[in-house]
Amino acid sequence: MTDKTVLIMGASKGIGRRAVDYALERGCTVRAMARGAEKIEIEHDRLEKFSGDATERDDVHRALEGTDAVILALGVPSGPTRLMQPVTLFSRSTEILVAQMEANGPKRLVVVTGFGAGESRHAMNAVEELGHRLLLGRAYADKDVQEEIVERSSLDWTIVRPTILTNGPATGEYQVLITPESWRNGLISRADVAEFLVTRALDRENLHEGPVLVY
Repeated sequence: MTDKTVLIMGASKGIGRRAVDYALERGCTVRAMARGAEKIEIEHDRLEKFSGDATERDDVHRALEGTDAVILALGVPSGPTRLMQPVTLFSRSTEILVAQMEANGPKRLVVVTGFGAGESRHAMNAVEELGHRLLLGRAYADKDVQEEIVERSSLDWTIVRPTILTNGPATGEYQVLITPESWRNGLISRADVAEFLVTRALDRENLHEGPVLVY
């Protein structure tokens, strides 16, 4: 059990939604932030559903009040529009969040990007990099900027780079690859990523590191 309050941004879907469940299991008080937070289908006496926009400074300021750590797990809609439209969600939200945390918020920040973002791009082979650029290039260009914002900050940050995501169960049996020469692509469930995020939010391991998660 823990007495910590964790803000989870992007809490209504995907990894963020699973992180809500795991944080509650660990005994955290959870502030679950999403545009449609009221649609999160669980109720719990330690869960606060916070409807807000991660790119609105006032919303982020209010969401941070009284928290001990932040998990940033935003996503963008999948589909053809993602291939054509520019993506700025990751960098805009992170710039606002980091500024607010440095000014008056908690110092522990755990951010999800993905394998292929930042320095991990260099671990891809030519075929992986081509497919990645065609399908995810716009989103990951913005994630590159997101990582740079986090790395320049004075926060106690960890950047988490999961490989290809599945909807499988949590296994607890995955690799946390720290050094660039060990990085590789593969699979990892959203549930296992969520477990790692919450665990890191509650401790000080992997500070100023960007591990790759893979089975």
